[in-house]
Amino acid sequence: MSLNTTRLQKEQLLLYAVTDRAWVGKQTLFEQVEDALKGGATIIQLREKGLDENTFLQEAKQLAALCHSYHVPLIINDNVQIALESGADGVHVGIEDAPVAQIRQQTPPSFIIGATAKTVAQAQAAERAGADYLGVGAVFPSPTKQAAIRITNDQLKEICSSVNIPAVAIGGISLSNVEELAGGGMDGIAVVSAIFAAEHIEEATKELKDKTIALLAASTK
Repeated sequence: MSLNTTRLQKEQLLLYAVTDRAWVGKQTLFEQVEDALKGGATIIQLREKGLDENTFLQEAKQLAALCHSYHVPLIINDNVQIALESGADGVHVGIEDAPVAQIRQQTPPSFIIGATAKTVAQAQAAERAGADYLGVGAVFPSPTKQAAIRITNDQLKEICSSVNIPAVAIGGISLSNVEELAGGGMDGIAVVSAIFAAEHIEEATKELKDKTIALLAASTK
């Protein structure tokens, strides 16, 4: 059973941690995610590109139970079926993935749908189609998506202010550059390596969350 019945609150998007198996080794992915949750991640996205469906499903079930024990939503990248079967709370889709409107028709009312947007037109289309939140970027060069199209801080603000649903900035965000996003209009940040490539994930997550809280507080003054 998924965590949410009222879908998503924007506060849950404050620190959005996206997994990447590239840094599994010293710890398992499960242990890494738990450390991120202990550090204060407010939402987790499970992103798997190379696992077979059964292994992916079992992993998603385990992480759904873990996230829910911390009262944090679990989002699955791209795979709607895995999200539904595992008890995860929703799915995030890119521009090239299944249309938001189609997913909304196929899923329960409580199912969260996130969509990627790089332009105002894409953001507004996703909102009209039924998306609950946006991932907007890439705001910096991204080590995980090197071909990602960059957007400026002005474009970030324009996209975020063009819709009524919450948005997170994504793409190459780290402890050293997050403050450059001041005034971007987002409700949180989505990060991959800033958390999962860190030597001490729990501490890195806490520090990143503190910086993000301060950044958003300053932006609303």
